[in-house]
Amino acid sequence: MTTSHDAALRLSADKRAASEKKRRRGILAPESLVDPNKFLPITYPWARQCYKDGIANNWIPEEVAMMGDIEQWRSQTVLSEDERRMILWNLGFFSTAESLTANNIVLTLYKYITNPECRQYLLRQAYEEAVHNDMFVYICDSLSLDPDEVYSMYETIPSIAAKDEFVINMTRSLLDPAHQIDIETLEGKQTLVSDLIGFYVIMEGIFFYAGFAMMLSLMRQQKMVGVAEQFQYTLRDESVHLAFGQYLINAIVAENPELWTPEFQAQQIAHIRHAVELEYAYAQDALPRGILGLRSDVIYQYLQHIADRRLERINLPAQYGAENPFPWMSEIMDLNKEKNFFETRVTEYQHGSALEW
Repeated sequence: MTTSHDAALRLSADKRAASEKKRRRGILAPESLVDPNKFLPITYPWARQCYKDGIANNWIPEEVAMMGDIEQWRSQTVLSEDERRMILWNLGFFSTAESLTANNIVLTLYKYITNPECRQYLLRQAYEEAVHNDMFVYICDSLSLDPDEVYSMYETIPSIAAKDEFVINMTRSLLDPAHQIDIETLEGKQTLVSDLIGFYVIMEGIFFYAGFAMMLSLMRQQKMVGVAEQFQYTLRDESVHLAFGQYLINAIVAENPELWTPEFQAQQIAHIRHAVELEYAYAQDALPRGILGLRSDVIYQYLQHIADRRLERINLPAQYGAENPFPWMSEIMDLNKEKNFFETRVTEYQHGSALEW
């Protein structure tokens, strides 16, 4: 004989099962079919780990001393004209690229990525992009740079404009408020994955890295150390962004294998190869004569090396077979090195597992 208590227990169990089924519909499930407010149990541990890594890596620009940089920037002898050009070109590109990335997270990805722990990390990443934007405000203010010049370089410098336009073209349909993709269709899924590759793999994984190599090479010469240190922290943030993007792309493909057609894979490989050429053109523009330890042809080799790593991480074949000409970049990312507390901030990060990119 069924009692009211037994019926209540069955009803409760059925509700829990329905809730769990609703929660486990995948990363791209429409909000009507998923409960985005239910965090536990965790479905994607990698998303939670990326969030915790981001928290452990927290920093703000004002913690970095800039007095030495101000003196060197004002000096007529410390920095060559080529070094000044390289610094300005990178400030001009990064200052707007970080805003493009933040807008993509807030206006696009958060709408389609409904899994709670993935959304939690997207919020963390959006905060970090805001910190990176603040970094360029801090640098411009400290060095008394003309903000109109720096923030207009994505329009006035062709090699910078070409990079931004390329990524925007890859994601234009998603950013258009009048255009809503149907995430249930094959075309919709491919459009979103192309957006993820455009921003995580190309923008943050290739376009940023030539700039990192240029700016961090100054640190090795004790030039503009405060600026370079902020780029170092940004690099370490970006390494976690890259890890999250790789996990996200691979998880979406695993849940929707029909989108990963040979034609779509070939298209993404072509995009990445074109991105390498655009970044090489930018490196030639930023370093027309080269400086100590840096030439555009060596940066080209580095771009080919990291492009292969990016391709392999999303299960696409390497294209170049180039060796890493900058092994010191890995040391800058991974070396556990404590600095004098009164001299500068401790740069050791608590978690290194996501810094292998």
